[in-house]
Amino acid sequence: MNAPLSPIRSIQQLPDNLISQIAAGEVVERPSAVVKELLENALDAGASQITVRLEQGGVKRIAITDNGRGITPEQLPLALARHATSKIASLHDLENVATLGFRGEALASIASVSQLTLTSRTADAAHASEIDGGTLAVTPSSGAQGTTVDVQDLYFNTPARRKFLKSDQTEFGHCAEVVRRIALARPDVSFSLTHNGKTVDHWIVTEMAKRSAGILGHEFANARLALDEAAGPLRLHGFVGLPTASKARADAQYFYVNGRFVRDKLLVHAVRAAYQDVLHGDRYPSYVLGLDLDPALVDVNVHPSKIEVRFRDSRAVHQFVFHAVSRALAQTSATSFGATPAPLASPSSAMPWIRGSQEHLQAILQPGAQLPPQVPQQQTSFGPQFAPSAHGIAQTTANYGALFTDNPRPARGAPSYQAIPQADNQTLPSDDFPLGFALAQLHGIYILAQNTKGLVLVDMHAAHERILYEQLKGALDEDAMQVQPLLIPVTFFADAVEVGTAEENQETLHALGFDIAAISPTTLAVRSVPALLKNADAQTLARDVLRDVREFGGSRVLVERRNELLGTLACHTAVRANRSLTAPEMNALLRQMEATERADQCNHGRPTWSQLALSDLDKLFLRGQ
Repeated sequence: MNAPLSPIRSIQQLPDNLISQIAAGEVVERPSAVVKELLENALDAGASQITVRLEQGGVKRIAITDNGRGITPEQLPLALARHATSKIASLHDLENVATLGFRGEALASIASVSQLTLTSRTADAAHASEIDGGTLAVTPSSGAQGTTVDVQDLYFNTPARRKFLKSDQTEFGHCAEVVRRIALARPDVSFSLTHNGKTVDHWIVTEMAKRSAGILGHEFANARLALDEAAGPLRLHGFVGLPTASKARADAQYFYVNGRFVRDKLLVHAVRAAYQDVLHGDRYPSYVLGLDLDPALVDVNVHPSKIEVRFRDSRAVHQFVFHAVSRALAQTSATSFGATPAPLASPSSAMPWIRGSQEHLQAILQPGAQLPPQVPQQQTSFGPQFAPSAHGIAQTTANYGALFTDNPRPARGAPSYQAIPQADNQTLPSDDFPLGFALAQLHGIYILAQNTKGLVLVDMHAAHERILYEQLKGALDEDAMQVQPLLIPVTFFADAVEVGTAEENQETLHALGFDIAAISPTTLAVRSVPALLKNADAQTLARDVLRDVREFGGSRVLVERRNELLGTLACHTAVRANRSLTAPEMNALLRQMEATERADQCNHGRPTWSQLALSDLDKLFLRGQ
């Protein structure tokens, strides 16, 4: 059924009050939007102390008091006028907005749908002045320096809008979240929030670390990494949560651009991409990040609520944020001491089994320097990636502080742990080795190690998986994937699709280190595999790589799906459960973890190790109580 046509009316100028109410529909979406606008005005006025008082979720009353510069009596009527502001005066100012507010619509819009009273006093005024939002009458009043905006009975004159509001508690929750967002961005300002006469939150002036811990909680504070990087006109600073601080919802993600809280898809994607190697797909990272840049490089005037922005060079911003967060997460490095991991070795050289002294390293790096005598290599069953380095940095077992001696593999039916006898001249591990030294292997799954803090438990499969994964990524990035030819090619039955995939994607397979050729319409032969994966089952590796290449396409699997493919290959090759390891093998794994980026989590986001401090153990056994 067609709707009846509206009557034809002549074009006419809308009254100011109706214009303000239309604008209020964009600016004053709910009480929390009023809180946001008034808090931004208070910060723009230079306030260092702000009090927010709410009643009935902000619907009955919103009163915000600050100690900022204040407004002179003669300018109070202008403060409530539409498109009147002290923050911009020209197009140049609009293109270089350095304040949170700049439209000049907030107070006028709020006054049009509420009963508003504004009281303000400047530093040189004898007393405060008050203006009524309805009559615009200015009268003397009392009050300290600063401004108080009292908004009562929101939407009293637009009852249709009021019907769309939720319960008082829901609306208060939105208001409290707005206060938290702004308080996170300004730890140099104290905030107080009360609801129905009861103080809910109070934050004193402090530093960002304490403010973020107070708002996001101790769980985030105990599992976060500080970040502060700059490149040209861009600076990113704040805290990113470890994957262990991830959440089921994206409700602990705070991103600020020049101090303004934003929800920008570009920035969210950049951070999410940085977490892709260490986080489950259904989990969300926690972070508090601030991006500072020249105001001329970002447009904040693209949305009425100013919560979206547009960058002049969005690709450069995305790459900067992605790499900065990636570098911060790489510092996790399986160390509870916050040390930065050693850079990954190139695929052409083995990783050092243990770090030598600084003087020794300098001697190696100096051209033409006389190298000290090399220590005989001690081969481990992990293959060359776990073998001691041939450059004089590796040390024998005795150099670990005589904490263990080699122990033969247990016989069939022996207990499923491996104890490591310790010498009489035992010395505690030093902070140079955050994961300490192996004590035993538990059920063929976990490595028990002792460090200066206490006991370390390591999931050996997850840890080895991460190490191999990072090595595969490094080799592929540098186009230096070492290949291990097979003495006897491994042949297996393949269907027509697998054979066709192998023949059509030879270039992709070679880039990954595989030589898979068809020797008959139903048979494939694996002639070489990546050297890092030489101990894995060649047939299983070949089938997996062919499946991914077929599913995602040869070129795409090396770009978009590369990490998933490498993760699959690393998982197949990593040391399996119920594999008995010798003492050198376990300690080699610990040293590799310390030198590998993102070694705190496996490729699927699960933790690879956990620390039990001596104080935790004392509590278990009631020592000192």
